[in-house]
Amino acid sequence: MAEAQKTCFIVMGFGKKTDYETGRTLDLNETYSEIIKPAVENAGFRCIRADEISHSGLIDVPMYKMLLNAELVIADISTGNINAVYELGIRHALKRNRTIIMKELGSKFSFDLDHTATFQYKHLGEEIGAKEARRAQAELSTLIKSIFEIDEADSPLYSFLPNLTMPILTEEEIQEIIEESNENENLLINYIDEGEAHIKLNEFKQAASKFAYAHELRSNEPYILQRLVLATYKSKEPSELESLMQARTLLAKLFPEESNDPETTGLAGAIQKRLWLITQDSVQLDKAIEYYSRGFTIKKDYYNGENLASCLSLKSEIQSESSQTAFYETAAKNVRLKLYDLINELISNPDFEDRNDKKWIFATLANVCFHLGKVDEGNLNETLFLAENIADWERNSYFDSKATIPNLE
Repeated sequence: MAEAQKTCFIVMGFGKKTDYETGRTLDLNETYSEIIKPAVENAGFRCIRADEISHSGLIDVPMYKMLLNAELVIADISTGNINAVYELGIRHALKRNRTIIMKELGSKFSFDLDHTATFQYKHLGEEIGAKEARRAQAELSTLIKSIFEIDEADSPLYSFLPNLTMPILTEEEIQEIIEESNENENLLINYIDEGEAHIKLNEFKQAASKFAYAHELRSNEPYILQRLVLATYKSKEPSELESLMQARTLLAKLFPEESNDPETTGLAGAIQKRLWLITQDSVQLDKAIEYYSRGFTIKKDYYNGENLASCLSLKSEIQSESSQTAFYETAAKNVRLKLYDLINELISNPDFEDRNDKKWIFATLANVCFHLGKVDEGNLNETLFLAENIADWERNSYFDSKATIPNLE
């Protein structure tokens, strides 16, 4: 009888998460798909992610069982994910060894982990470059194999209390959890992949339906809810106003007024901006400015920054007093000057070519340059944007924004 494949249980967040100490946003799904899963499978293990286990969102029985019985656990605690850190602590309490801690290079450990096998990797913007993915895959796979060649405790609890006895589960209980996780993995991933495919085809109503199903499976996962909100308001179904109101209601679950997540603030700002364009209610525009300003201040996120400048320009156009007009015009210009420096710094980075968001960087810089009167530079970056692999809705979004720039022929 063939030996059963060993299991590696992955503890980490899901989707895009912001590290509030550094202000950087990391796409943890990229970390999983581009580094962890291929490295684990190359080392000969079955890979199961914590999100793939069907549970209430709390640390419950199936989670405890996997943390106890998986031959290997990898915990990515980048962005200071509280659940990941807590589950790591449970693993250290239940198992004496074969636990790997991962973190993104710019993230900070908030406690001493020198006793534990650790692994670091590097994000470029929100994504991981192809070169870094190859390096990290190979090194993580090597690390996995090496910790099975020795029998040393990496749990601080078992290091200091070596006579503790670890609990155990039956083979039947373990197999039941693995089979259930496989079904949930396929279902959730299919919904997300189909939703993303519909977005690329401008089929936002269909995308919203897929992300709604995914949201039912993971109602406490911000990333899935954010994609549902995006697809909902862009669907303009049953009407543009109704879709915006529905999207705003959905997004309220993430408390955008208090959020430090630039993805959430960006979505909230986009909804309020569009509500203002429909209703001409200045309160909606003020809310958009509030959300975009929060996202730009916290993270220096270029999407929030570009839209903050746009809303400030719109605000200047509806003022009745010249002094107020001048104030908002100056505020918008100052944001664009900051964006100009910020984006050029991104482009000058040696790893820029590996970024997956180059198209939006070029598009944003083109918009900024046109507003600042740097027309030739704007045209150059527009050409670079159009040369990227862009969807129709992305092209339309860019030119709709460009059409609002005054005195541009």
